[in-house]
Amino acid sequence: MLVHTLDAPKQPQRVVVIGAGGFVGAAIADRMSKAGVPTLRITRKDVDLLAPDASERLAALLADGDSVVAAAAIAPCKTPDMLRDNVILASSLVRAFAAVRLSHVVNVGSDAVFADSMQPLVESSARAPESYHGVMHLAREIMFETEVKAPLATLRPTLIYGAGDPHNGYGPNQFRRKANKGEPIVLFGEGEERRDHVAVADVAELAARVLLHRSTGTLNIATGTVTSFRDVATLAVELSRKGVKISGSPRKGPMPHNGYRAFDPSATHQAFPDFAYMSLPEGMRRAQAAEFANG
Repeated sequence: MLVHTLDAPKQPQRVVVIGAGGFVGAAIADRMSKAGVPTLRITRKDVDLLAPDASERLAALLADGDSVVAAAAIAPCKTPDMLRDNVILASSLVRAFAAVRLSHVVNVGSDAVFADSMQPLVESSARAPESYHGVMHLAREIMFETEVKAPLATLRPTLIYGAGDPHNGYGPNQFRRKANKGEPIVLFGEGEERRDHVAVADVAELAARVLLHRSTGTLNIATGTVTSFRDVATLAVELSRKGVKISGSPRKGPMPHNGYRAFDPSATHQAFPDFAYMSLPEGMRRAQAAEFANG
C-alpha cells in the first residue's frame, strides 16, 4: 500500500529518470517534463550500469534533493546471465543513491514478483516468483528496501502496452502491428489465457502522482479487468479494418500463470480517488492513433 508523505501534491526539486531511453522510463520522463518539472534523463549512453565505475559515474550526475525514478533494467530477464547482470545493475544503483541525499526514490518493478494465484492479486500477496524475470525484480526490491535510505516507493505494473514499445511482445502491441500489416495473428493455444493489460500512459501518470505526493510503499499498476488474448487479437483486427486471420497453435508448455492473472485495483483507487484506468479498447485505439500519427 502507498502512504503519501505530502498530503497535497508538490513539484519535486528535480526528477532524475534512470533508464529514460526505455519504453516506460521515457513515458515517465515525458510526463514530468510536460508538467514543468525539471527532469534529467539518464540513458545507457550516459552511464553503463554494468561498468566497474558505474556507481561513481551515476552519483556524479545526481544532486542532493533529487527525486529519482529507477526504470533501468535488462528486461525481460530470461537467463541466469541476465539475472546476474541485473543484480550488478541494481547494485550500481543503490551504491550511487547512498552517495547522495535523495528526497525520494521510485523503483519501477513488476507484478512478476508474485506467486500464481486464482484470486485477484493485491499489494500484500505473496512474493514468490517462478521465473528469472520475477526473481530479478524480487532481488531488486529487496536490495532497494535494504539499502535505500530515502523515502521509497515500488511500482509493480502488469503487462504494459502502447505506441512505441520496442519489445513488440505477444499481446496488444504485436497483435495491433500484425493486423495493421495485414499479417495473420497466431495465438498460443487458442488464446484462452486471461490477463490484465495496462496502458503505458497510465503507468506514467501514476508514477507522476507518486512523485508529486512523495509516496512510499508499494502499488500494483493493473486495471482490474482481465481479457483473453483471443479477445485482444479480435480488438486489434477490428482497429485495423483488415480481414486478418486469427488462428490457434499447439502449446509447447503449460499456460503461464495457469492461464489467469487478475488484480484488485483497490489500492490505486484509495491512493488516488480521482484516477481511472484506461480501458483496453480505448488504450489500443490511442496507441493505434499515435503510431499512425508518428508514421
